[in-house]
Amino acid sequence: MSELKSATASCLCGSVKITANEINPKFSVCHCQTCRTWGGAPYFAVQCGENVEIEGADNIKKYESSAWASRGFCSQCGTHLFYQLKQTGAYNMPVGLFKELRGLSMNMQYFSDKRPDYYCFTNETKEMTEAEIMAYFASQV
Repeated sequence: MSELKSATASCLCGSVKITANEINPKFSVCHCQTCRTWGGAPYFAVQCGENVEIEGADNIKKYESSAWASRGFCSQCGTHLFYQLKQTGAYNMPVGLFKELRGLSMNMQYFSDKRPDYYCFTNETKEMTEAEIMAYFASQV
């Protein structure tokens, strides 16, 4: 995995500050109903691994959204901060949290069979259907 250098981010109100030290420049997009409900659109995420520093963690509320992951948001302003895998502790964070990321490219679309017909991307990426995602995570729970 080719990582970018450290990047910093914060929630809208500044109560939570994040430093991600291993950002993968190949971001993913999730089309599942949970992600689209959570943010009103597909979830554009960069993989940040486990090497993440969080200041103001007492302002983070977590929601266990599946058997394999939880989602974190600022309890003060509601900013979506991360999707965290339970087994590894790895973070996936919204691309838009980081103001200075350059050189990103989309390389995966999750739940591609759940993508509504009112949008599409022209990027050619790998795709995984709901059945493929469920089979993958079933082996890790």
